[in-house]
Amino acid sequence: MGSSRFKVTITETLKRTVEVEADDQHEAEQMVSDGWHNSQYILDAEDFVGAAFEAVPVLK
Repeated sequence: MGSSRFKVTITETLKRTVEVEADDQHEAEQMVSDGWHNSQYILDAEDFVGAAFEAVPVLK
């Protein structure tokens, strides 16, 4: 029996904790989300926490 072909998806996870002062949890999340969208927080290799691999067969 011959080999089969697979598509393998690699998902890398980056994670950083940011401390902010806000009136409530929603405001804190919104502040950091806005900062991330405005490139205030740029995650890089130092923020790497893991990778996952998922293979699915290539349909003929």
